[in-house]
Amino acid sequence: MNIIIIGAGIGGLSAGCLLAKQGHSVTILEKNDSVGGKMNEIEADGFRFDTGPSLFTMPYILDGLLQECGTSLSKELEIVPLDINCRYFFRDGMQFDNYSDRAQMLREIRRMAPDDEKYYIKFLEYAESLDKKTRNAFILNPLYNFSDLKNLNLFSFFGIDAFATVSKRVDSYFESPYLQQFFKRFTTYNGSSPYQAPATLNVIPHIELNEGGYYIKSGLYRVAECLRDLAISLGASIEYNAKVDCIHILEGKIKGVETESGELLECDLVVANSDASETILNLIDEFSISAKRKEKQQDLEPSCSGFVMLLGIDKQYEQLIHHNIFFSADYELEFKQIFEDKIMPDEPSIYIANTSFTDKDHAPEGSSNLFVLVNAPYLSDSYDWSDSEYGDKVIRELQNRGLNNLSEHITYRKEINPQDFYDQYLSNKGSIYGTSSNDKFSAFLRPRNKSREIEGLYFVGGSTHPGGGIPLVIQSAINAVELIGRFERI
Repeated sequence: MNIIIIGAGIGGLSAGCLLAKQGHSVTILEKNDSVGGKMNEIEADGFRFDTGPSLFTMPYILDGLLQECGTSLSKELEIVPLDINCRYFFRDGMQFDNYSDRAQMLREIRRMAPDDEKYYIKFLEYAESLDKKTRNAFILNPLYNFSDLKNLNLFSFFGIDAFATVSKRVDSYFESPYLQQFFKRFTTYNGSSPYQAPATLNVIPHIELNEGGYYIKSGLYRVAECLRDLAISLGASIEYNAKVDCIHILEGKIKGVETESGELLECDLVVANSDASETILNLIDEFSISAKRKEKQQDLEPSCSGFVMLLGIDKQYEQLIHHNIFFSADYELEFKQIFEDKIMPDEPSIYIANTSFTDKDHAPEGSSNLFVLVNAPYLSDSYDWSDSEYGDKVIRELQNRGLNNLSEHITYRKEINPQDFYDQYLSNKGSIYGTSSNDKFSAFLRPRNKSREIEGLYFVGGSTHPGGGIPLVIQSAINAVELIGRFERI
């Protein structure tokens, strides 16, 4: 079959690998001049930065895809385990290291919150139970039609803790404000608020704390390069600077796509790795999809976005390790401002990835490459990025939190804000993770990996089922290819 994939993000590349391996003619059309989508890299003035994901989890998902395509994770990439997953700095001066080793982690909790040590274990057991109830039923399941639902265990469905919020469930386990804030942060992995998202998302700590978080030697962008090279080796082609303006549909069936340059490309199937909202609302004409479907997509709340600074500095701060988080004092207010007021928080929590701590060649000797991320609202009229000086505010806050004289040591600085995310990747209102999970039924509201209205149209990427993050995006491609095999005559 002749298949066109819109977008060379991780979802599009993964789908390209699997479909090319099956012998299909695969063309990937990429709007920009490099693959990876929001997973990208920048090299400047001797510094190297990942601009997207900084943590690698669930490696078996990628390994499964690579093995399906004739290779393996161990052959393609070097996974680096970290002794300390992340270092946390609280507003009152408390510092907390999240060790990957369970015994060390318990000693750290005993130091910081001794009364909650036993509840830490109980909470991780609870998180693991959520994983057992959701992984096969939801994450690894296309959830497209009745055949995908018939094997679901109703007892498991009602045990996924969807009717409490993440915040309320965490608070029911822990007395320590440190552990409460620590466990509430994991909902930011898919761009949601712990004060609104269902407690089902407490499965995320299981993935990192029980299964482990990793780094890829030389940077996370190596994942995108690996999938690019594999897709090409299997016969797929990638066209860069090829923005798709329109998907052509005739009598409810895919006919092809039209690029910004006016080129018409016919095909049998389209796999859209473009943002699902942008695809449904802007790439498909009103005659080919119902107004109700477009309205439903329009009504889905986008995930949060992010404000990023890439800072090359001519020194090393001894308190910074590979992953670091400086928590705000009022976490609930921070999320209220992001999701309800849709403004940048007065006092943000600040994440810093310092990959030069692990990869020394990511910065000149004695220097550091700091990827600084603050959660941000999706684009709206409530906040104007055109004249924002928020970056200076973040730098001042980091100086107040112990990175003394940071502003004097910056030799390279680049900012990426929600408007940039929209302009560069056409993500839904500049969001990073597609739609938010701030609703107990949000898992069922994400666009499925096959269109119900247009024959031959499939969806992959973080804006589709099962969600954002490297492993789930890869799983979206696995789901889509499974559905192609199920529904198409190939």
